Amino acid sequence: MYRFLDKIDSPEDLRKVPEEHVREVADEVREFLVDTITKVGGHFGAGLGTVELTTALHYVYNTPQDKIVFDTGHQAYPHKILTGRKNDLHTIRQKGGLSGFLKRSESLYDDFGAGHATTSISAALGMAAARDQLKEDYKVVAVIGDGAMTGGMAYEAMNNCGVLKSDILVVLNDNNMSIAPNVWALSNYFSEIFATPQAQKLRNRVYDMTSGLDDLGDRIRKTVHRLEGGVKAVLTPGMLFEALGFRYFGPVNGHNTEQLIKMLRGIRNIKGPVLLHTITQKGKGYGPAERDKQFLHAIGKVDKITGKAVASAPPPTPPPPTYQNVFGDAMVEIMSTNPKVVGITAAMPDGTGLDIVQKNFPQRVYDVGIAEAHG
Repeated sequence: MYRFLDKIDSPEDLRKVPEEHVREVADEVREFLVDTITKVGGHFGAGLGTVELTTALHYVYNTPQDKIVFDTGHQAYPHKILTGRKNDLHTIRQKGGLSGFLKRSESLYDDFGAGHATTSISAALGMAAARDQLKEDYKVVAVIGDGAMTGGMAYEAMNNCGVLKSDILVVLNDNNMSIAPNVWALSNYFSEIFATPQAQKLRNRVYDMTSGLDDLGDRIRKTVHRLEGGVKAVLTPGMLFEALGFRYFGPVNGHNTEQLIKMLRGIRNIKGPVLLHTITQKGKGYGPAERDKQFLHAIGKVDKITGKAVASAPPPTPPPPTYQNVFGDAMVEIMSTNPKVVGITAAMPDGTGLDIVQKNFPQRVYDVGIAEAHG
């Protein structure tokens, strides 16, 4: 029995929860996710890392009118739990069950369906452009991980956001960054200041007051913008995003529900492209996933306490080889006789069998991460 989650079948139910109890909702979502996915398997680490962020987004934004686009979809299990599908989560990735990714035909809360990375910002910008063309009024959010941000399509989309100056929020879910505590504290402080309505009003007032001063006003506005950008450049890693035309806020603790709600409320009505940089941990809250990187992507059935695999049936002896191993061994054989053959990863070396090749031919395997178009 869950104190809050049992009563939540939609984000509308979530938004009825008093703000001081939203952290408890997130804790219950994580507990439910662990209980379910350890029994049936599925993508695990990414979802555990976005529990608080997903909860805060649905709490602050008026979904489904407001649109949330999750990149790839691995991290969207908490989203499924909060949008009326928790009782079916045990069917995920099974025939006739829930999709392992976002699926528009599955729920009106799934605004975009994807399986590949780096597409979310482009999709969100398309929704924002459609909104503006139709003179409609809703918010659009894209949630993208730091891994997906290594793909060029994400920067193409961000560059276009800066050109169009569309109202859009990009949330960078960064689970691969370390930052000194003193810098974190300062960046949190200044990000919260810049996000307050008072700061936004002051900024707009300066711009309004100088709009009729021709060249002098233009110089004043540029000076104000440079001062703000200078503070961010020194205390935050957001200079690149500012150069692409985004207002940058962060980094903030992606597991602090209260801070996330405060930041999201502060930036919700800022005009133009905004980027919120959150720091999260894959596998957050489940010991085996925090300790063992094998849990950070997808798992089969495991013992909830130990995290060790649970066999549903006795494996054949010997077990059949995996597709990855067959491909990897074949590549090693081919490359042993043909020096012109090289390997290029599709996202992960171990997921494609190229980890086997890498051990034998480390100089002939190119790991391009998720940037498969580049590869």
